[in-house]
Amino acid sequence: MNFWWILYTIDIVLFVPVGLTVLYLLIFSITAMFWHRDTPSKAKQNRRFIVLIPAYKSDDIIMDTINSALGQTYTQRNFDIVVVSDHLNEMTNMRLAQMPITLLTPNFVQSSKVKSLQYGILNLPQFKIYDAVVILDAGNVVEPEFLDQVNDAFESAGTKAIQCHRLARNNDSPIARLDAIFEEINNSIFRLGHLAIGLSSSLNSSGMVFDFQWFKQNIMKVRVSVGEDKELESLLVHEGIYIDYFDNIHVYDIKTSKVKDFNDQRGRWTYTQLHSLLNNIRYLPGALMNSHYDHVDKIIQWMLIPRTIMMGIIMVMSIALPFIYLTLAIKWWALAAIVLLAYSFATPDELVDKNWDKDFLRAPLVTLGGLLNIFRAGRDEAGNRLDAFSHLINKFKPKKKWRKK
Repeated sequence: MNFWWILYTIDIVLFVPVGLTVLYLLIFSITAMFWHRDTPSKAKQNRRFIVLIPAYKSDDIIMDTINSALGQTYTQRNFDIVVVSDHLNEMTNMRLAQMPITLLTPNFVQSSKVKSLQYGILNLPQFKIYDAVVILDAGNVVEPEFLDQVNDAFESAGTKAIQCHRLARNNDSPIARLDAIFEEINNSIFRLGHLAIGLSSSLNSSGMVFDFQWFKQNIMKVRVSVGEDKELESLLVHEGIYIDYFDNIHVYDIKTSKVKDFNDQRGRWTYTQLHSLLNNIRYLPGALMNSHYDHVDKIIQWMLIPRTIMMGIIMVMSIALPFIYLTLAIKWWALAAIVLLAYSFATPDELVDKNWDKDFLRAPLVTLGGLLNIFRAGRDEAGNRLDAFSHLINKFKPKKKWRKK
């Protein structure tokens, strides 16, 4: 087979999906610059909130989260805090038990965030009535006015799901600063940019607020051990529920400082995107026929090349093609320039400081490392399901009694 024919085929097969992904990012990074929301008016009633905090092996950071949640200016009788202590140590649990919160201590065979959320909802007191549930991660810190702002926003939005603005708590390493930049790029493209043209925001793992009854019913439908936010996102858009985003309500999140953790996180996200696509692609024809644009947009998002893979492909093609056929490389160089332009539009001015250039130059090397973790996340998810199934089978398996001969 002709070498040049193979090269041209590989070039066009890679360029088309990568080019469409870059175009999508550019469009929404531009629309994000034109979005502005006025501060929501004061709510007419104080809703009752349950603040649900799943905490897995997070002894060193959980206290910051609890203290910030307890220090709210919101009326104390109108919110409760529930911490699901998954493998926290005894000393941490003793300290938490002395606080005015509800402490739950499950003993999971295979831990996951969604299991903790389900456990927390199933073990709430039956006589308690709530209007909304707020999801925070261990390590998140919120401002004293957080619940007041959430109460105002929830009434103003008039929907069953809102996403708050996650910001970085730390910038103590190049990787943490890079993670913070990528988080803000996501906020611009997948939240502000979408709101600007009337589409739903995406969810972001924590800082999420849901109608309590909706969440109670639907969290039990989530089966994945990673990417529960995308599963909830899918359920919301499938029901035609709009997801609003409020960039003035801040949730401060600890960013990872280690390259391995950063890459593992990107691998899990890539697996989650593929899982979401496979579960929802069958709904695309119906969503198109019924003009469910939110649902169509979410499916298109999951069809796009994951950005870690996208950047890896652009890097490899831009570097390798000049040594083979220079003319083919030009369009890849243009694509690299366009995606960097989109990212620059989406990056807030306050993050462009004296370290920005050096941190951003690390992105290509970090991206290549992230590619190695994509299949690891899928393997771990498959292993978790197999382990859970085996555990279930063993519960009903008759035990053999051995006798000494």
